[in-house]
This record gives sequence, structure tokens and C-alpha cells, in this order.
Amino acid sequence: MLKDTGDIIFNVCAFLTTLFVLEWGADTFVKHTAIVATRIGISPVLVALFTAGAEWEEFTVVLGALAQKRASLALGNVVGSAISNILGAFSLGLLCYERGRTIEFDRSSRVYSLVLLALTTAVVPIIYYHKTIVWIIFGPVLIAAFCLYFGIATTAIVQGVLTAPEDSDSDSNSSSSSDAGEEDTIDSTTALLPGPNNSTAARRHSHGHTLAWHTGYLLFGFGAICLAGFVLSEAAIHIVDAIEISDVLFGVIIVAFATTLPEKFIAIISAHMGHSGIMVANCAGSNIFLLSLCCGIVMAASKGELNHGSIELFELAVLWVSTAAFTLTVWFGARFARWIGGAMLVAYVAFIVLEFTVVHKKS
Repeated sequence: MLKDTGDIIFNVCAFLTTLFVLEWGADTFVKHTAIVATRIGISPVLVALFTAGAEWEEFTVVLGALAQKRASLALGNVVGSAISNILGAFSLGLLCYERGRTIEFDRSSRVYSLVLLALTTAVVPIIYYHKTIVWIIFGPVLIAAFCLYFGIATTAIVQGVLTAPEDSDSDSNSSSSSDAGEEDTIDSTTALLPGPNNSTAARRHSHGHTLAWHTGYLLFGFGAICLAGFVLSEAAIHIVDAIEISDVLFGVIIVAFATTLPEKFIAIISAHMGHSGIMVANCAGSNIFLLSLCCGIVMAASKGELNHGSIELFELAVLWVSTAAFTLTVWFGARFARWIGGAMLVAYVAFIVLEFTVVHKKS
């Protein structure tokens, strides 16, 4: 018994400490990828799309879980993170929006929200009916859909139709993809408020760092997220086996909440500074990444074989309803944004309680 307790404590500590490595690795990889891309002349738009709204933490956890034949944990993380991005992060942004101002959502925000709602509507029934033939077909389709989204969004941004989403997982953004983007000490708050002072500081600090130096950091960050993803999924599996709870429950609640902490922090900061577009673009972009690329990879790799539990209808219903509420808020709910944010946050707490007490009680 004492040995089992020690194993649980060790794996919990490994899980928590690896989260910091995962966040640092994702941050380093994305930031220095943007710098290297700028140095060699790749379009800043492509850099913004590659770094912004991309859930690299969840992506590595998904790959790590799939490598260990735990597709249920991977899928639970995808669905749980998508729910947490809306009910956990977007809701906090609405509540913390700059006082005395009415939230305004631009055309780009509305387009992103509609794309997300359409994708969620299409994906939910596919996740629920996890038949082998269905997932073999739609797994690659979702991956292709992500590539198509990437291409269309790139073209639209180049033509000035959309605004590139701000980055939530890195310290760079589309407006700092010039020399200012090469700043290797810009923090999240600085990135949200680009300005002359920040650009000057970025140029000053970027001197003396060669392309090889940034490339080395890029590779080091990539190695960190790969290692952290493996350790995180391994620790999660040991915790699940030790305390005998569902892979889906652990993925939907614990792993998803932990890996979406940066989105919650950025939502609060950006909302307090009055950047409503950042809230919407990050939330929609992150969920599009999760429900297309990550979900497609899970389907293609598992072929519908979820040996450690499947996603419940309740969880998929919460995902769709929260996405619909997100879209309606962006289109029509600006005047009642803070009330909606409060309701979403209460709904998220209720969702977590129901997951433990009702939905997965037998687990």
C-alpha cells in the first residue's frame, strides 16, 4: 500500500513538473520558429498561422498517449481542452474585459466563430459513432480539412479579408514578426501590447544572436515538448491505472485543464487591456486546431478502437452547446458579455462536478 502511495505521489509530481517543461518548450519552439522564419524570409502571415491558435501542448500529449495505445486519453484531452478553451478561458476573458467599455467583436472574429461552429457540428457525431470504417475515412478528412483551413486563412489574410489570430502559446505575434519579433525576452503581456518602445527593445536585444543560435533554441524547444509530451502522457497513464479512474475523465478534466492554463492567462490579460479580437481568435483558432488536426490524428491512428473508454454523449453535448454559445456571443451578445461570461464559468464548474459525480461515477 505504501509503495502504491509512493508511486502515485511520484507520478503526480512528475505530471505537475513536466507541465512547466511542456509550456516552456512550446513557448521556446514557437518563438524561435517565428524568428528563424523572419530571418530567412518566410511570410509573417504563415508564421502567425503556424504559431497562433496552435495547441502544441495538447498535440504532444495526444501523440504521446497514442504511442502508448491510450487513444481514450488522447481523445479526452482533445474534447476537454476544446471545452475548457470556451467555458474556462473565453469566459474569464469576458468577465475581465476592460471596465467601462462595451465589448466589440470585429468581422474576423465573427468569421472565426462561424468556422468553429461548423467544424464542431460536423465532428461531434463522428466522435460519438466511433466505428472503424467511419474513423478510417474521416480521420484523414479532418487532417485535410485543417490543411485546407490553413491555406484559405493564409490567402484571406494576405488579401486583407481576415486578421491573423494573435498568439496564445508563444511570446510573439503577427505584428511583431518583423525585427521586433526577434526579441527573445518579450513576455506575454508585452506581446499583447506591441508598440514603438517594444519594437525598439526587441531590436536592441536581437543584436548579437545569430541564425544558428535561434535554430539551436528552436530544436531544443522542439525536443523539450516531445520529451515532456511523452513523460506527461506516461505519468497520466500511471495515475489513471493507480487510482483506477477513466482515461476519458482524466483527459477531459485534469490534463485538459492543465494544458490550457496559458489560454486562460492570456484571455484575462488581453481582455483587461481591451483586446477582444485576441480572445476570439485564440479560442476559435485553438479549437479548430484541436478538432481538425488533433482529432483527425486520433481517429486515423486508433481506427475507432477506444479500449479505455469512449467520450460520453453528455461531454459532446457540452462541447457543441458551449461552441454555439461562443458563436452567439460573438455575433449578438456583446452587450451582455459579462453576464454570459459568468454563466459560462458557472457552467464549467458544474460540468466538472457532474463529470466526477454522475457521468463517470462508476469509473
